[in-house]
Amino acid sequence: MTDKSLHANPSKNRTPRHRAREFALQGLYQWLLNNEPATTVVNNIRAAHGFDKADAEHFTKLLYGAIQDSVALRETFAPLVDRGINELSPIEHAVLLIGAYELKNNLEIPYRVVINEAVELTKSFGGIDGHKYVNGVLDKLAPKLRADEVAGDKKR
Repeated sequence: MTDKSLHANPSKNRTPRHRAREFALQGLYQWLLNNEPATTVVNNIRAAHGFDKADAEHFTKLLYGAIQDSVALRETFAPLVDRGINELSPIEHAVLLIGAYELKNNLEIPYRVVINEAVELTKSFGGIDGHKYVNGVLDKLAPKLRADEVAGDKKR
């Protein structure tokens, strides 16, 4: 499986928060592959074309949060993946970090929105069926991190 270019041209109607996730994905991809310090990654991404249309605050929280909490986040989704973390594509790995971070820390964002955004990122930038894989993992993770919200949603 090969990852699409991180400069792909996803849908035109992207919200500032979705753009923040796209830039966070690019930053995490850079961090995973090059192991650069978070501040270097953030500075590189902030200089990227189109960053001014992103929710800069959400981007910063996502990127720094996912990097700082990466060990714990991996521990939460590792039992749900069918291979070692180091065998995930960098895109799937980065999207799972973003999704796990948002599920854990952004309780104001409905879990279904978090999962949908992760799926859309993977569709735009990942391999052919990567979005199905990410969806399955985050769908299993949501009840662990947001038990009450998921249970309430299933009652409807």
